[in-house]
Amino acid sequence: MPHDSQDISPVFRIDVAQSASDSAAPHSGAGQSDIAAILQQLVAGQDRQNELMEEMIDQMHASQRQRSNELSQWKEANPLLARRCRAAAEALSQVQTEFLQTLTIDVNDNHEEMMDSEFVLNEFVDRYGPRLAHLNGVLQLLSQLSLHPGDNH
Repeated sequence: MPHDSQDISPVFRIDVAQSASDSAAPHSGAGQSDIAAILQQLVAGQDRQNELMEEMIDQMHASQRQRSNELSQWKEANPLLARRCRAAAEALSQVQTEFLQTLTIDVNDNHEEMMDSEFVLNEFVDRYGPRLAHLNGVLQLLSQLSLHPGDNH
């Protein structure tokens, strides 16, 4: 059922006939105090969010420092194994380089078939994806456990 324009009371009333200075004065009291209160709440919320982010960063840094100290202690307690991890990481890095050579040749030779055929793309991902992910994980672990030349052990 249609409503007459007189039946609907506007939430905001804008009088376009008044000039900017005339229209600002009568509405400035309650509206501006509401806006100021909302802005203060936003600032308080932003301040709290900043505090929480600073706490998170501090906790992450503490975790990283603890992990670094634990790795250093492990390397000190296991210097021979740490040196072996370094040698293994260097050897595995060569294996990874060769693996990436094979992967890139396969991509360059078959990229058109991969774009045209979901089966060929899936075969490529199945062939290289898990192996590459595991190889990277093992290499990263060996590198972290490695005794580096500057470690003086």
